[in-house]
Amino acid sequence: MVDAAEDGTARPPGTPIGRRGFLKSAGLAAVPALLPAAEAAAAQPAPQPAAQPVPSVPSVPPWDLPAAVPDPSDLPVPAVDGDAVARLLGAPGPRDVRWLRRALQVAVALELATIPPYLCAWWSIKDRTSEPARLIQGIVADEMFHMGLTCNLLTAVGGRPRIASSVLGYPGPLPGGVRPDLTVYLSGLTKAYVRNVLMAIEAPEQPLVRESGPTIGTFYTALQDAFHEVRPALDTSGQLSVRIGPDVLRPAATLADVDEALEVIKEQGEGTSASPDVPAGHGAPAHYYAFGEIFHERRVVSSTDRWGYDGDPVPFPEARPMGVVPAGGWPDPPAAAGQLLGRFDLLFSRVVHALEGAWAIGDAHALDGAVRSMRSLEEPALALMDVPLPDGSGVYGPQFHVLTRRPDDLS
Repeated sequence: MVDAAEDGTARPPGTPIGRRGFLKSAGLAAVPALLPAAEAAAAQPAPQPAAQPVPSVPSVPPWDLPAAVPDPSDLPVPAVDGDAVARLLGAPGPRDVRWLRRALQVAVALELATIPPYLCAWWSIKDRTSEPARLIQGIVADEMFHMGLTCNLLTAVGGRPRIASSVLGYPGPLPGGVRPDLTVYLSGLTKAYVRNVLMAIEAPEQPLVRESGPTIGTFYTALQDAFHEVRPALDTSGQLSVRIGPDVLRPAATLADVDEALEVIKEQGEGTSASPDVPAGHGAPAHYYAFGEIFHERRVVSSTDRWGYDGDPVPFPEARPMGVVPAGGWPDPPAAAGQLLGRFDLLFSRVVHALEGAWAIGDAHALDGAVRSMRSLEEPALALMDVPLPDGSGVYGPQFHVLTRRPDDLS
């Protein structure tokens, strides 16, 4: 079989393919041959860390949201609860703008929930020039872009994104009750982490065997259908535009823009369907298959009649042994770790509050600054990964706690 490259030229068999061309010419029947081992592995339950006492948080002076930033609680977009998606999908009667707002807030929370576990995996890799580090770095940028898309769409229909209050408590289920069989936890990169968390988050709807409950793919498809049913007026005045990694976030002004935004999210990762003709973009496979390359330690390539992890080696990288963050965070950390945890949480709180504030006032410069300020999280995260755990089982890592008020400085 000869595959078509993104520029229309022929691609010889046995070669890797870019995201937009990923599995583009294969048929649905080829999928079961792609991942027989990974499908079974990814379906295994994630470890369930035992509940721990909530650690004390370093004291910080109180602060308030500046007057220029409206309180997002004044808008009728309720917080995401454990069965929000099931209730949204099962709600009787026609869908309306309020339904779209509720669903899009779930989407914001879903996209945000993937970023901390992916960052922990990426930061733990010692060699940042390695192929696994490059793949995960690209996926982190994609997820930030996806969150920006959902925030713009929510703003377009008169909502205001809740970001700080949507940060997931790890370990825990994905927001809204999607993938109820999955527990997302924070850890350094290991084969088990790739299989049980990273691949499990991004897994296509088929051919994996799952427990009952809505999936990310069905949720995004329902959201897209609802936009076509409601056909709401789209307000671009509060939407933002900024470069995020290789992508440029732009306002959604038409229904076609909405379709493009939601298709990008589905294609690049969370909502990828079982069909192997789903593209994804930017010279790497969709997220599930990129993580699969790390897990199988081989590139996914096409051959005469199938796709499989039969390409060039992708050696599993040496990683810092960050332990699994327990429920409630690290209990009774030593002074050095406690100071770093406090600094990280303060910086992280600045980022999420800045993101929320950027959409609250429609400030693209604030959004650009918030995206760039995420880089400041790496320094305390790596420092934490140099502090051994008391039992010698590994090292500390960030716990991604959000402080309850907006931190305007680090004093």
